[in-house]
Amino acid sequence: MARRRDDEGGEERARPGRRGGTALTGRAAILAVVMCAIALSLAYPVREYVAQRQEIAQLKQQERVARREVAQLEERKRQLGDKAYIEREAKRRLHYCMPGERCYIVLDGGGGERQQSKPADAARKEPWYVTLWRSVEEADRPR
Repeated sequence: MARRRDDEGGEERARPGRRGGTALTGRAAILAVVMCAIALSLAYPVREYVAQRQEIAQLKQQERVARREVAQLEERKRQLGDKAYIEREAKRRLHYCMPGERCYIVLDGGGGERQQSKPADAARKEPWYVTLWRSVEEADRPR
């Protein structure tokens, strides 16, 4: 190794072309530590930012749904305020007849079959007092 002597300090130094590997590695290590510290200090705020953006998107979706429901309820309120609508619904749902009108209920073939099956079910069902007596007997048995 060729070394030369400094005029001022009197110490030997390596030639400028041959530097020690430790100085560059030390700087790189410090730079890596600083970069890691910056990344770690930014990780939590970035995570919170992303979580808040997701929450904002979810709240906007809920707001859109709520606005649709409000519009539907306002339409329903408008309908219920209309007297003609109320009369139509009373006739359709409650079979209401206005004074002076003749109202008919038309039974088709499907309605008669349902009515015929009800008496058959009622014939199979035992009277209420039989059910009562069985429950009294069941309660009287020791466990």
